[in-house]
Amino acid sequence: MGQGRLPALLGLACCLLVLEGSRSLGSRGTTQWPWEEEQGPMAEGEPWSGARYEAVEKHLGAVGALSKQYWQYLTCKVWQEGCELEEEEASSPRPGWGLPLVGQDYLEILSTWYCSFSECCQTGDCRVVNNITGLAADLNGQLHGQHLAKEVVIQAVQGFLQRPQPEKALVLSFHGWSGTGKNFVARMVASHLYRDGLKSECVRLFISLFHFPHHMYVDSYKAQLKNQISETVQRCKQPLFIFDEAEKLHLSLLDAIKPFMAHYDNKSKVDYRRCIFLFLSNLGGNTINEVALDFWRAGRAREEISMELLEQRLRLELQEPAENGYAHSHLLEENLIDFLVPFLPLEYHHVKLCARDAFLARGLQYTEAALDEVARMMVFVPKDEKLFSAQGCKSVSQRINYFLP
Repeated sequence: MGQGRLPALLGLACCLLVLEGSRSLGSRGTTQWPWEEEQGPMAEGEPWSGARYEAVEKHLGAVGALSKQYWQYLTCKVWQEGCELEEEEASSPRPGWGLPLVGQDYLEILSTWYCSFSECCQTGDCRVVNNITGLAADLNGQLHGQHLAKEVVIQAVQGFLQRPQPEKALVLSFHGWSGTGKNFVARMVASHLYRDGLKSECVRLFISLFHFPHHMYVDSYKAQLKNQISETVQRCKQPLFIFDEAEKLHLSLLDAIKPFMAHYDNKSKVDYRRCIFLFLSNLGGNTINEVALDFWRAGRAREEISMELLEQRLRLELQEPAENGYAHSHLLEENLIDFLVPFLPLEYHHVKLCARDAFLARGLQYTEAALDEVARMMVFVPKDEKLFSAQGCKSVSQRINYFLP
């Protein structure tokens, strides 16, 4: 037993003994002991009879046995190993045994409290929360104009987490103009899958020009990247890796990542199948915008744009010869990317919704006039239609500073 676990468990044991020895107080504050149910309350100064001694002895023995059962239950909640016997006994309890309902509730609370700063949850890692319901709710409420991205991300992540043994890591590649929500969704995924969000030691964020700025050091970057991924996988059962500005990653770095995303071959000492990779790229933004513009000119709603249409167009563009390493990484050719997630360009009313969210996030009151003024500060393209925000919702939160007193 670890040195840090013993004091905490001793504290829990004290709590259990208090729970075990506590009695219900009557309306007048008198203590009702268990054996009084059988022998009746004893008047002050009344001598104890042999029957009463036997009742006390019987109940104290029951308390001791029940305390042992509580202890076994708690330790099995905290450390699952070596609990086969207790599980068998729990499945076929002795007559009259079984934890009282209130005691079970208290034990659940205590074990949850202990696990809040340890690593003993049912998932095996309390840093992982996998709140898919919260993720879906926040994407639906805070991600504007991205019906395809919402659907693909929720279905892909939920389906992956529900599989007991996936064949490979989950790889999602986000594509679209700057400010359309790629970073926003990546942060949201991290915050709902991990207790500490982006700050979790199970989450690693890499920004191409920040972490790998010089091509002359690419061999050193490659070794460091492989080590960091391997260490994170060994430390966390479900790690998340985010690569921002993925189109600027050197080809050698992408080749270094490929083995971690490939199908599991049962030869590796470390299992990477529970990894999640998110690539964020501006590539394909023009293709996505052209499709959205064509739908608008044809009088069709942007919600009619299908995933099949955009994914096909995206794949064609990404597989064309280009100077950047991302298009030449063979990730697409080797089917390592599970989903290409398109982010559509944002229109005027989407920018207004982003401005509304920015006001609310600061606890500020807003008016429709203020939202319109923020939206009008943005640049819209194409030149003739002025339909799409050139910056998406980026810089909207900074622009509401003009409305502060």
